[in-house]
Amino acid sequence: AFLSTVGINYSAAMKVGGTTVKDVDPHQFVKAFSAFLKKSGKLRVPGYVDIVKTGKHKELAPYDQDWFYTRAAAVARHIYLRGGVGVGALRKVYGGRKRRGTRPSPFCLGSASIA
Repeated sequence: AFLSTVGINYSAAMKVGGTTVKDVDPHQFVKAFSAFLKKSGKLRVPGYVDIVKTGKHKELAPYDQDWFYTRAAAVARHIYLRGGVGVGALRKVYGGRKRRGTRPSPFCLGSASIA
């Protein structure tokens, strides 16, 4: 049932070796897996999720109400593809440049409590 939500037909899934996360479009997989995480109810969402920023380079919290599920799905995919990745590497992936007006815009790491 999960393969059909991601957009893979069952005949393609029955090929030799099966279908892995690498065979699926990343955007579709993260979207479908985040919906699965939300529907299953097994992921406990912290209470501060509606006011927290995703990094010090951001000015506001995310607009999407379900952004925590999307981030969890993207992190799960990233860990699946590159085993042994830690918090520091995920902070680098989800970091960005901090806009400081007329001064130069340096790179800032993402939040470690969310990554």
